[in-house]
Amino acid sequence: MDKIYYDTVRRLEEMGIDREYVQGWMGGWLGNPRREEQRVTEGYSVGYEDGRNRHTDNAGKFRR
Repeated sequence: MDKIYYDTVRRLEEMGIDREYVQGWMGGWLGNPRREEQRVTEGYSVGYEDGRNRHTDNAGKFRR
């Protein structure tokens, strides 16, 4: 697996970023299918798009 992936997940967790954002980011980065509509949250959606685009620009908006 890509070192950037693991380093970014560790950094997001250390920053206290919401779990939903992190889960979305990981799914987007890995190219996983999106969650079912009833399980999607704002944090997950934003994280998924950030992961797909290979950045964490919006992570700060989802601090716990």
